[in-house]
Amino acid sequence: MTDMAVDTSATAELPRTKTDWLPLLLVPALALAALPFVGSGSTWVTLTVAGLAMGMMIFLMASGLTLVFGLMDIINFGHGVFISLGAYATLLVLGPLAGWAAAESLGLNLALLGLCIVAAMAVTGVVGAVFERVIVRPVYGSHLKQILVTMGGLIVAEQAIHAIWGASPIPIPLPETLRGAFVFGDIVVERYRVVAVGIGLVVFIGMQLLLNRTRIGLLIRAGVENPEMVEALGYRIRRLFVSVFVAGSALAGLGGVMWAFYRQTLTAGMGMEVMVLVFIVIIVGGLGSVGGCFVGSILVALVANYVGFVAPKLALISNILVMALVLIWRPQGLFPVARR
Repeated sequence: MTDMAVDTSATAELPRTKTDWLPLLLVPALALAALPFVGSGSTWVTLTVAGLAMGMMIFLMASGLTLVFGLMDIINFGHGVFISLGAYATLLVLGPLAGWAAAESLGLNLALLGLCIVAAMAVTGVVGAVFERVIVRPVYGSHLKQILVTMGGLIVAEQAIHAIWGASPIPIPLPETLRGAFVFGDIVVERYRVVAVGIGLVVFIGMQLLLNRTRIGLLIRAGVENPEMVEALGYRIRRLFVSVFVAGSALAGLGGVMWAFYRQTLTAGMGMEVMVLVFIVIIVGGLGSVGGCFVGSILVALVANYVGFVAPKLALISNILVMALVLIWRPQGLFPVARR
């Protein structure tokens, strides 16, 4: 009984990780600060919801790269091609199920979107496994070589997309019930953006639970810190890392699907078009931080929306300005990973 009491008291005294609330307050503070400049309350709500939706889509595209860099220390400049490949994978579903997109049924439309996501994640996951084995694995531990070979892999993969689907842009229809907007007086909220917010929140919560509340997440994080110890316990750390890369590629495919339906046009370079924004978000959030990537995505998207409305000429440099201000305040990003 005494030993049990000692164990209980020792467990109770374990220090808890403190949550840094200051970066989390940036988003509501920014939204409130923008209200006087926007002027109209209804316009402000519309811009805010649109910014949140755009932030979720950016997060979906950036989360995979954040996961790979944060847990594997791999700089994958070929990440953009997985976004493009995920977008093109929607054609595998839209072809045979084109009637579902035109049906005025929310259930069929959401089922179609779900099947597109599953197909994209499956395709990009398989390609990611091959990409890791052939291109990334030989250059583990060398960031310069990783940049060079993944850029080369990106070029080859983009040309493969051209060879399979052609170089011309391909239009894709947005499912019928996801078109248009909800109108509440003077407030206009696009339906597709609401779906994007929901999917982004589900992915973020799922990643947080997986990494922080499951045995697999514990093994992955332990393998990053001390791979020899994990291998000594009988776990194959290489398989864990391959799984992380595959998961990161699949998340990029998911982001590609959401981005494709938002643009409603497919091009082989659509992934690379957003890579600068993806890297800005990762740097702002803190290299390798999933939570930082989430907050950074929303922050960057909101600033772009507000600045684009108030001062359109400054919209093009708003992302760079956000990154500069954050790095002046916190050189390692909003939620820096301690070991970096």
